[in-house]
Formats: sequence, C-alpha cells, structure tokens
Amino acid sequence: MPILRKFARPMLASVFVTSGVNHLRAPEHVAPVAESVAVPLAKRVPGLPEDPAELVRINAVVQVGAGLLLSIGRFPRLSALALAGSLVPTTLAGHAWWQEKDEEKRAAQRIHFMKNLSLFGGLLIAAADTHGKPSLAYRTRHAARDASRATRHRAHESATAVRTTAASVRDHLPTA
Repeated sequence: MPILRKFARPMLASVFVTSGVNHLRAPEHVAPVAESVAVPLAKRVPGLPEDPAELVRINAVVQVGAGLLLSIGRFPRLSALALAGSLVPTTLAGHAWWQEKDEEKRAAQRIHFMKNLSLFGGLLIAAADTHGKPSLAYRTRHAARDASRATRHRAHESATAVRTTAASVRDHLPTA
C-alpha cells in the first residue's frame, strides 16, 4: 500500500497544482465566473475580501500549497481536506451545468461537475487514510479501555494486599 500512496497522491494533487498555478497567473480569466459564488461566500466569512479576483488568488494559493503538500506526503490528511474545501466553490461557480441553456454546453459542464465530484470523493478517501494505522477514535477507545482495565487490576491488587496485611496482623495479635 505505501507504494500506491507514493504514486497516487501526486497524481491526485497534480490537477490542483496546475490549476492553482494557472489561476494565480491570470485570476481575471475566472474571476467573472467565480463572482456568483465568491462574493456571497466572502460576505458570510469574516476577513475574506469581496474582490472575486482576490478570492480566486486565495483559492489558487490553497490549491497549490495543499496540492504540493499532498504530493510529497506531508500532512496528507489535512492537505486533502483543504483541497476538498477549495473544490466546492470552484465546482459550484465553474460548472453550474443546471444553469446552462445550450444542451452541448450543459452536457460538457455536467461532465466537469461529475469529474470534480469524483475528485472530491478521492480527496475524502485520502483525508480518511490513516496509512494502515488505527484511527484516532479507535486509539482513544482502546486507550480508555486499557486504562479502565489497569485501574480495575490495581484496585484488585490493592484489595488483595489489604486482605493479606489484615490476615498477617490478625495472626500476630495475642489471643485472649
């Protein structure tokens, strides 16, 4: 499985890195399309600029940075989640096939939408990948179970020691 990850992650990340670089170079090409999603998002999220071109640049930086991190296997789960998050507004703005009137454009946009949906699924799988190690929830449950067992074991040992000590003391008391 490690060899699969070594090749699959860069392949998955490549589309985000190339797209992000292209959008960093020329955000004005996609800013008009992004405006319908970017501006309402910026109004709801404090601190985000309302300029569509600036939002395209921010999204592009996230895609390049997270894509590079995913491709080299650094913070792969976090990187995959960041890419998945950046893919949602990109897909909604760029491939709104339900708004197309022309049947050919509608079909093409639907294909791109489904491609992005597939990428989203792949990113979610990558975000859930624990490299064959148990998940955090599993480790937490088992740590709690082990701590509970250890506590019961110590309590049993203590009770046994108290009984042994009491019996020893009784044996050494003078009889009346």
